[in-house]
Amino acid sequence: MDRQGAVAQLRRAVEKFASTHLDATDRWSIGLSGGPDSLALTAVAARLRPTTALIVDHGLQPDSAAVSETARAQAVSLGCVAARVLRVQVGNPAGAGGGLEAAARTARYGALDAHRDGPVLLAHTLDDQAETVLLGLGRGSGARSIAGMRPHDPPWCRPLLGVRRGVTHDACRELGLTAWQDPHNSDRRFTRTRLRAEVLPLLEEVLGGGVAAALARTATALRADTELLDAIAAEALPTAVVDSGLDTSVLATLPEPVRRRVIRSWLLAGGAIGLTDKQIRGVDALVTAWRGQGGVAVGSNLKARRLVAGRGGGLLTLRSEPI
Repeated sequence: MDRQGAVAQLRRAVEKFASTHLDATDRWSIGLSGGPDSLALTAVAARLRPTTALIVDHGLQPDSAAVSETARAQAVSLGCVAARVLRVQVGNPAGAGGGLEAAARTARYGALDAHRDGPVLLAHTLDDQAETVLLGLGRGSGARSIAGMRPHDPPWCRPLLGVRRGVTHDACRELGLTAWQDPHNSDRRFTRTRLRAEVLPLLEEVLGGGVAAALARTATALRADTELLDAIAAEALPTAVVDSGLDTSVLATLPEPVRRRVIRSWLLAGGAIGLTDKQIRGVDALVTAWRGQGGVAVGSNLKARRLVAGRGGGLLTLRSEPI
């Protein structure tokens, strides 16, 4: 690769994304960890529009403050108009569906959203997308998780989903940037780390290469289907709502993928969080396989109580009950 090859490739990706999704935006923020992906994206983004770098310090590692300050200084040197370190407290991992990773992600996104100046660029690459698809497949989480990350999910913007991780590393070398190497990325206790280090390389070897790109293409195709079904379900939802419940006779007339999306939207509106495919299928069975069975408990933020979806009088209803 020629000297400017990687940087030029990143610039083209960001410019194409911006012209498609952010044409009316005159500034943006970027989530900067100091790692090679976000550092390379910051270098390119700061040359295109006024960029505010937001560095989230989770406080999970002894040197996190020093790492954050280094990233802040790098952002300034790269031409960012502002660079701020946001210190967060990661919530109880036991309360997050994905443990420590999920708790840190929730805290990070909350901080970025609260302090952003315009849309937020995130440096997820094609490789990250492939890992996300594999995680969804392994967990049996349904089409929504296999569809991966959206390129544009306001305020979140992922302009590098079509770019391999190696390109960001090459770009840092071209620019003479020293990126932080997150020790969590080599910690085999984390599922995503093992996918990255063990599973994907094995699949590439066994299937003859091209697996990461194929997984990313699968995500793109599924996302288009999912978004269409979501739109159909959004139109169907009001026809099924009765007071705060759902009319099971109306639900029964809907095609299965639409019906489950209607149920999912209703559960989320009623306070459910962290819904799993198994839970949605359980609530769906109250419509399609009703035998007088009990309700289905779903995740929520309730304290000392749980949220339960049940059926009565021809309606799906939500209630809270003591744990």
